[in-house]
This record gives sequence, C-alpha cells and structure tokens, in this order.
Amino acid sequence: GSTFCRLTGFHGAHVLRGPIMLIVMWLRSATGHCTRDNHFGFEAAAWYGNFVDVVGLMLFLFVYVL
Repeated sequence: GSTFCRLTGFHGAHVLRGPIMLIVMWLRSATGHCTRDNHFGFEAAAWYGNFVDVVGLMLFLFVYVL
C-alpha cells in the first residue's frame, strides 16, 4: 500500500511541476527572454512534460493493469 501511495505521490508532484515550468517559460517569453534561437528552457519544459506523461502511462499499466 505504501508503495502505491509513494509512486502516485511522486508522479503527482512531477505533474504539478510541469505547469509551473510552463508558466515560468510563458513569463520569460513575455519579457523577451525566449527568442527563435534561444528557447532551450521551453523545449526542456516540453520534453519534461512528455516524459512525465510516459511515466504516468507506465505507472497505470504496472499498478492498475498488471
């Protein structure tokens, strides 16, 4: 039981971190920090979100299905 709570809690914390990163990137782009050539932070936040989604799918598969 504690493993399930730990896995879902860690995943939830990482899911919460994703929108925070995107809000920070939105603020940075609104102030001109992100340009066509300098946008690594936004790209990293997008990759992070995709990674968290894949981990969430794996958690669903291994915790609920199997």
